[in-house]
Amino acid sequence: MIRWVIVDAGPLTALLDAGDAWHPWAVARFKEIAGPLVTVEAVIAEACFLLRRNPGAQEDLLQMVADGLLRIPFSLENEVESVRQLRAKYRDLPMSLADACLVRLAEVLGDHHVCTLDSDFRIYRKYGRTPIPLISPHP
Repeated sequence: MIRWVIVDAGPLTALLDAGDAWHPWAVARFKEIAGPLVTVEAVIAEACFLLRRNPGAQEDLLQMVADGLLRIPFSLENEVESVRQLRAKYRDLPMSLADACLVRLAEVLGDHHVCTLDSDFRIYRKYGRTPIPLISPHP
């Protein structure tokens, strides 16, 4: 069982939307996670946007936050310079705000996996050099 996991918008939306192509994968992965999930507010905003046609799933996502199943230990206000540096480094991809916040959170928290459907995370590095351990359907 995997304990703490940093989670991106893709797996969250797949988990909460039974019609999502990645739903079975997401359900199976989240069953393997023992501890709470951590994320950033930009991911919550992105997931709510992706779930815009499913208000029940949006509410379920917010309930996960309210119940403490999804924790948000990140403050963009405190990390804005690091996030800006990451976005500048990966501007050719380009790197979204949510992705930059997740990479910075991975740097701050240390030894945590990032659960994502985004193949760009295979390119991103913590502190510019260390690969980020991933939970992803992409090899």
